[in-house]
Amino acid sequence: MPLAMNRDVFITCAVTGSGDTAGKSPHVPRSPKQIAESAIEAAKAGAAVVHCHVRDPETGAPSRRNNLYREVTERIRDAEVDVVLNLTAGMGGDMIFGNTEQPLPLNPNGTDMAGATERVSHVAECLPEICTLDCGTMNFSLGDYVMTNTPSMLRAMAKMMTDLGVRPEIEAFDTGHLWFAKQLVEEGLIEDPVLIQLCMGIPWGAPDDLNTYMAMVNNVPANWTFSAFSIGRNAMAYPAAAVLAGGNVRVGLEDNLYVGKGQLATNAQLVDKAVNIIESMGARVIGPAEVREKLKLTKRAPRG
Repeated sequence: MPLAMNRDVFITCAVTGSGDTAGKSPHVPRSPKQIAESAIEAAKAGAAVVHCHVRDPETGAPSRRNNLYREVTERIRDAEVDVVLNLTAGMGGDMIFGNTEQPLPLNPNGTDMAGATERVSHVAECLPEICTLDCGTMNFSLGDYVMTNTPSMLRAMAKMMTDLGVRPEIEAFDTGHLWFAKQLVEEGLIEDPVLIQLCMGIPWGAPDDLNTYMAMVNNVPANWTFSAFSIGRNAMAYPAAAVLAGGNVRVGLEDNLYVGKGQLATNAQLVDKAVNIIESMGARVIGPAEVREKLKLTKRAPRG
């Protein structure tokens, strides 16, 4: 197929994530202050969107506490630099099974299951422009962890996000997730313009080889806006792949800790490198105002 390169590209910086990375690099932010400051630096470097999880400030463990999300939101909104805020809504669907001979009861160490309203409660309070919707269930990484997002749960969460006026960013980890995303759009639970993130190379979803990547791209409807990323060693190759295929770019410490071989990165350094890649390809990096216009986003302050 002929290339349909994207000439006007926005960068999303995934600032911290929920993975076990805080102990692997001093640059992975933990506290709301650190997360917000890292997001602001990424925005100054060229990120139009910042995608934020929160962590326990003391341990660095993933958290769903609304007060932490609110502090991150308020700090980013109060900053002099403008940026589109994207909060995760992927937490609260974590199941850790017992051993292979006795899978039940679930292992309480790491299992975190919540209802749809609770999973979206921080979004309802903080009112970001965008929040993520992980569009399927999958074996995630190693061991006995399953990321669970049932069709009923996804329908309920998608409706809540749409009713709140927050744009869902559909996170697709495999082709079946794209299939169900189309169903959510067909049912009117997600409205135009549709935004999707192709999440490549995460065990055990879609691998990040180019054949699989293009299969994902070719299943994205032409009128949807998509971004793509990979993790680890291929993370900094994917900005070029995303732009060449007509998409937008995601980088950040959620996905990759290094800016070069043996060189631990900051979020700003990863964004700066992505900017250089995009511009060297002859494309233009667009800012938050153009992203809001393109995706019909509304910037709001948190409730209360």
